[in-house]
Amino acid sequence: MGLVPAAAATFTLPTDGSTVVGQVLVVEPTGNNTLPDIARHYDIGYEEIARANPEQSVWTPHGAVVVPRQFILPPKPWQGVVLNIPQRRLYYFPETAKGQPPKQVITYPISIAREGWSTPLGATRIKAKFKDPAWFVPKSIRDEHLREDGVELPEYFPPGPDNPMGMLAMQTGFPGIFIHATNRPWGVGLRTSHGCLHLYPEDAAQIFPQMKVGTPVRVIDEPVLVGNDGSRWVMATFEPVDEYPDKVPLEQRVAQTLSTVPLPPDEIDQERVTQLATTPQPVPVALSASEPGLDDWLTELPVEPYNFEPYGIDANNALLPRLPASEDLELP
Repeated sequence: MGLVPAAAATFTLPTDGSTVVGQVLVVEPTGNNTLPDIARHYDIGYEEIARANPEQSVWTPHGAVVVPRQFILPPKPWQGVVLNIPQRRLYYFPETAKGQPPKQVITYPISIAREGWSTPLGATRIKAKFKDPAWFVPKSIRDEHLREDGVELPEYFPPGPDNPMGMLAMQTGFPGIFIHATNRPWGVGLRTSHGCLHLYPEDAAQIFPQMKVGTPVRVIDEPVLVGNDGSRWVMATFEPVDEYPDKVPLEQRVAQTLSTVPLPPDEIDQERVTQLATTPQPVPVALSASEPGLDDWLTELPVEPYNFEPYGIDANNALLPRLPASEDLELP
């Protein structure tokens, strides 16, 4: 039997000029679910759900839990794969007929490089794909683990459930950088890698057959995103990655991005802007003072019961789809 998360966030791209997809959800968990359980079910990373619920207990959440499943799309071009490192999120724009703009976007949370390491920025492509990959551990990584953790890693991990690369991997043109599954899915959304981008195993299984060798990949550093959801100008902010050379403070990045918003300065709620600049917030926040603030806006959303079983022992090999706790599904 396998218990599994909801389908990945797949959205039709807006055609009205708006640049926001999805919707924020509010759920009330039952049983022994944790924030990571809820996050994984809705294809959200740890950092996203923790930032959206700063007052909640990670391990024993109760009452209303905000699920930040609304996303401001990355800057164009919308083509192939876009990886926004501060947002810790991958966007995949499936290929359409030649000369036609993309019609959909699929987005997944990712783990990014740990402190002291980084993923190269810029453009590359998917160079190769591997099912059941083996991993030859670089000496620099073995030395780091021995120095910092006292753990002596083997030089080679064979294919299998103990391989940190998981069961599926896509090699980029950046040396040593892969987009791959992981045998430690609870790290998705955190800084856990040495430059690779980690996916939940079920997300890797979904994107792997769609991703062709040669698919363009663009890695960006955008800790501040602004967009229009069709009626509001909104902004979301994320923790900057200090390893990149352009170490502009978040406050300055917010000011730079705000200058692109076509709202009169006296219409912008400066208190909200200050909050976004000092405390990263993945939930898109309305910039206009005439729109409800985040807390008031969230209280207007319906609260849905969350009655899915915790992942438990199925955490590393989840499949699709996942059923509520009141139902059973026999999987081969």
